[in-house]
Amino acid sequence: MDLKIDLIDQYAASFTKVLIDYAPKLVAALLMLVIGIWAIRFITTITRKIMVRREVEPTLIEFLSDIIFWGLRILLFIAVISKLGVESSSFLTILGAAGLAIGLSLQGSLSNFAGGVLIILFKPFKLGDTIEAQGVSGMVIDIQIFVTQLLTANNQVIFVPNGALSNGTIINYSQQKTRRTDLTIGISYETNIKEAKDIITKILASNPMIHKHPEATVTVREMTDTGIKLAIRAWCANEDFGDVCAAIFEDCKIAFDESKIDYQPFVRENSK
Repeated sequence: MDLKIDLIDQYAASFTKVLIDYAPKLVAALLMLVIGIWAIRFITTITRKIMVRREVEPTLIEFLSDIIFWGLRILLFIAVISKLGVESSSFLTILGAAGLAIGLSLQGSLSNFAGGVLIILFKPFKLGDTIEAQGVSGMVIDIQIFVTQLLTANNQVIFVPNGALSNGTIINYSQQKTRRTDLTIGISYETNIKEAKDIITKILASNPMIHKHPEATVTVREMTDTGIKLAIRAWCANEDFGDVCAAIFEDCKIAFDESKIDYQPFVRENSK
């Protein structure tokens, strides 16, 4: 019985000694953790406010805020465990090995992540732009880290991976304020070319949405086995492009019917 009591006393003395020796490190680590969490929130909030004040892209604000937040948390965690006496170099080695394994297993996702970063930084398009890429077209409604969402004209949402999007060709229909129509109308060889061109020219001149400068033009694009193709090129505001193309088609149809001009079916090009 006395032996058990002696052992208990020895264990209690050892525990008390370890606790006394380790208490300063534990208190210091807890203080560091509390102050670090408060500092991270403060830094993240200030950084976000600065980016908002400088009118940084909202998607970029969210992305950078998350990177700063989690990056500082990882540094704080390493600092706290180092304060507790844990060897940080070993932990960093394990963390690096785990990161490498995760990276190899998520190569596709990392490619999309890198593509999202490039899109956010270089801004080939922004929210509200109409673009064509990867065989699809639509209005950009959301730019995320891994995918970009497009809304098509028939109200369908398309998710395009950022990796493929950033490495492919992107046509941005909204970046410039003005846009030129590139329309083709076919007439028969029996039709008087000058008469047909004069009719189309008057139609273009009477449309208030078509700009006077640069001047709209009507030229012979091609002479085929079946007839003559006339090219119609007119400049207008980007937001009026669809209406201008539709108006030109409709007005030409009405005018050609009235003048009894033999025309071929219209061909509409580059009018997305």
